Amino acid sequence: MQLERIPHGVISRLPSYLGVLLQLRQSGHSTVSSARIGEITDINPAQIRRDLAHFGQFGKRGVGYDILDLIERLQAILGSDHVHRIVIVGAGHLGSAIAAYDGLRARGFVVVAVFDSDATKIGTRAGDLVVRDVSELERTVREQAVRIGVIAVPATAAQEVADRLCSAGVRVILNYSSAMISVPAGVTLHNTDPVRELLHTLYYLSRAEEMAGLQAE
Repeated sequence: MQLERIPHGVISRLPSYLGVLLQLRQSGHSTVSSARIGEITDINPAQIRRDLAHFGQFGKRGVGYDILDLIERLQAILGSDHVHRIVIVGAGHLGSAIAAYDGLRARGFVVVAVFDSDATKIGTRAGDLVVRDVSELERTVREQAVRIGVIAVPATAAQEVADRLCSAGVRVILNYSSAMISVPAGVTLHNTDPVRELLHTLYYLSRAEEMAGLQAE
């Protein structure tokens, strides 16, 4: 298997499959079919089977997939079979919600620290963590070998935070601000601004409503 030859679309769908499997395991299921995964994810079962075939043989005809086995194999493929430490900069509503999200640990992520520059937030709780002063950011990242940073600050502060994360050794940044930030080579940046995602979705909603209006005329 050569990962560089696997289409990006395949990799992007694997977390959806893993999420379904984790939910089914929690509900007490031991096996699942591609048809059932397809019903939950709205992905064609044939596509699911093709995606998994990139990584070897999975499941048995007429029986389906062993959920525990498939979880372990997908976690290994995605790299979530071991702990990945995360720091969050920004202890507002969004940053606190991410810190409190219990689905992170099930997928191999552990939030080790939440930071803010607002004195009224420092010392309060975000999930199970006490919010720290952002002045401790670089030391914490280096001491705990953190490689993933989440930016949940106002747009005006996002680039400065990104620069500090990168200089401290973070290699993956999730930017939840609306700012278009830049990072040096060797650092992976994912922009996940909720407003941007809503605007992207709104385009398709608008087109659908236009089509429905034309058909009604």
